[in-house]
Amino acid sequence: MNTLFLTGRELGYQRNEVIFRALKRFSSVQTLSVSIRPKSLLLNSFKITLSSLPKILFDSSFDLIFVGFYGHLMMLPIGILARSPVLFDAFVSTYDTLIEDRRVGAQHPLMAKLTRWLDRTACNLANHVLLDTQHHVAYFINQFGLEHVGFSTIPVGCNEDIFYPRANTGKKNSFRVLYYTSYLPLHGVDVVLKAAAELRDIPVNFRLIGSGQTFLKARQLAAQLKLSSVEFIPPVPVEQLANEIAAADICLGGHFGSSPKASRVIPGKVYQILAMARPLIASDTPANRELLSHVITAYLCRPNDPISLAEGIKTMIEDHTLCERIAHNGYQLFHERCSEAVITDQLQNILAKLIS
Repeated sequence: MNTLFLTGRELGYQRNEVIFRALKRFSSVQTLSVSIRPKSLLLNSFKITLSSLPKILFDSSFDLIFVGFYGHLMMLPIGILARSPVLFDAFVSTYDTLIEDRRVGAQHPLMAKLTRWLDRTACNLANHVLLDTQHHVAYFINQFGLEHVGFSTIPVGCNEDIFYPRANTGKKNSFRVLYYTSYLPLHGVDVVLKAAAELRDIPVNFRLIGSGQTFLKARQLAAQLKLSSVEFIPPVPVEQLANEIAAADICLGGHFGSSPKASRVIPGKVYQILAMARPLIASDTPANRELLSHVITAYLCRPNDPISLAEGIKTMIEDHTLCERIAHNGYQLFHERCSEAVITDQLQNILAKLIS
């Protein structure tokens, strides 16, 4: 099988990387993408699309064109011009992300209409569409009227050459809780900080890694709450991030925010934490419930509830056996449902049906 693999975001983005690695296991893959995060998705999508047109129009050797994340803009010309079947990994809704979650342009009806049109049209132009959870599929169908479109779900997974179990190398003078985030509203960093305030009398250290939209507000909130137990760490390379997960006693998976999108998606970090056999606390959302079970494969706390999160952290601090059980069961779950081998099999089956 020959596949042309196109992405608007960088190839190293978690979703793109896992899909690309899976495709390479059973397909000859040519890719047009970038190695680092582009400054402009619009400009990068235009460049990638322009570069792909000679292959799409004049090269008949491709059995499949795979448009990965972020590919909504590329789907407009490619979905019309492609001579081979097009598999589109929508992964996120542009409308949901910009208008409903980040509130960018929420006061501009034209932008809302444009992003809804983009989501609907990109999916309509594909021969088949991938998403990450069943709740996400239901949202696309109901929100954009896509009952006639073929959808399949593929878990996000992670690169198992980087994320695998290893010894805990953290210092033992206090209990370490890790949350790495790009500070999007749905991540609910404010919930984590308020939970830390509830646990200020317990020897626990919160290590927050990352930067992004709500970072300054988070720093201000930490100052207001007078939190001495919270460290703010700049973003780190992915290999170092794996070391941070290994050094943590508990890892927070999220999403702890209250936005509707938080209820429909499973955070990418959940898969990384499971793959490394670390104790996981996540939000009790419908999407997370598609994969996780409370006190079996994760401790699930109520969304947007600092008290519930604090109770979960305190419970796991006091119950070492519970931590070990969650870590062990979560690791088993990962290999049964989300591993790269599982994703490869799922993707191969989808492509076989699509091409036939």
